[in-house]
Amino acid sequence: MPLHCGIIGLANSGKSTLFNCVSNTKALTSPYAYTSNKSNIGVVKVPDPRLHEINNFVKAAKIVPTTIELVDIPGLARGSSHGEGVGNSFLSDIRNADALIHIVRCFDDPNLPHLDGSVDPVRDKETLELELQVKDIESIDKKIARLEKMAKTGEKIYRQQIDILMIFRQHLESFGMARTAPVTGDDRQVIDDLFLLTEKPVIYVCNTDAESANAGNKYTEAFIKSVEGEDTQILIIAAQAEAEIAELESEDDRMAFLQDMGLKEPGVDKLIRAAYKILDLETFFTTGVREVRAWTIRKGTLAPKAAGVIHSDMERGFIRAEVMKYHDFVTLGSEHACREAGKFAIEGKNYEVKDGDLLHIRFNV
Repeated sequence: MPLHCGIIGLANSGKSTLFNCVSNTKALTSPYAYTSNKSNIGVVKVPDPRLHEINNFVKAAKIVPTTIELVDIPGLARGSSHGEGVGNSFLSDIRNADALIHIVRCFDDPNLPHLDGSVDPVRDKETLELELQVKDIESIDKKIARLEKMAKTGEKIYRQQIDILMIFRQHLESFGMARTAPVTGDDRQVIDDLFLLTEKPVIYVCNTDAESANAGNKYTEAFIKSVEGEDTQILIIAAQAEAEIAELESEDDRMAFLQDMGLKEPGVDKLIRAAYKILDLETFFTTGVREVRAWTIRKGTLAPKAAGVIHSDMERGFIRAEVMKYHDFVTLGSEHACREAGKFAIEGKNYEVKDGDLLHIRFNV
């Protein structure tokens, strides 16, 4: 399963424009609010120059990068949880997201009016978070109601779970997020089946005009200050400008325009790295004459589980992993050279796969 990220934001914040920057699917954009009546789903190839370096030696028929799946839901508005706008009915589309990408508007545009009459990313963040909090309280209340009925049997475990859920509920009512609720250890498992929106890690994207893409502006400064202390990442991306640059066919032209904006790389690259970091993700590689391929795992994944990312049979019948390090492989130039230099390792079920590992899985089913 690819990494799954949900893009959220208020109407006219630039969500769909950012989606168009990075996705293989193009979403409808418009200067009018609520023009979208469905969530947009797209797949992003994760750029990784190591794939091409590996293939310089392997000469495989194709290169297959790992991917990220993006879901761009229609814009939310103040009061969405009470039926305003259209976005609230699509929040279920991001229930299973691994992380949320929260777009805040940090640009002026008289042709794109803000629904609240002025640009204020700090206020917009609070507005959207309130809608998420209300939805999460609804989910918690439904589970509490179910547990109340089950608690009538006298089983203490149900009452204990209700008490834990009440802590989450009170925290949300105080405008906190589920991920910061004062609940630790195994107690947090009580909400696992609820897929709470405010439990998910968040990456903030300040969507600016092209002139502010490098250094930011007064809006980004105010927003960055407002989230100090949060365990998150903040990116500044000029989505409209980058969406237009992404349409250019020539890689040289794309880089030239980015450099004119004072940028060294597209915003999508920064966004993917931020997603990997906040979710503790790593990449390993497999090689062969047919393909050189990248795979995504979480840090700390053991070899059998990593093999299962390739195919469930490999995990079930795992025997061993033959491992080379990326740096060793591209320095020495071949598997044979790695063997000769003692840089070819045989690892068992307890081996923790590292970022950049080249794996060959031996299995039997």
